[in-house]
Amino acid sequence: MSRLLIVHHTPSPALQELLEAARSGASTDEIEGVETVTRPALSASVTDVLEADAILLGTPANIGYMAGALKQ
Repeated sequence: MSRLLIVHHTPSPALQELLEAARSGASTDEIEGVETVTRPALSASVTDVLEADAILLGTPANIGYMAGALKQ
């Protein structure tokens, strides 16, 4: 089974809605054989990344820069 890791930093309601949409889309009945794992940016571990077959990153852009929580 493949593993999709969703790492997110969602400080606003709009970004939380985006996260929920991504999670919902990744778990539809049409997609088989994919386990979805969701982690907040500051609690994602090296093990999470190494075990993932694909990674989806969700974060706001502030003046063109990715949020520090996701970069950490």
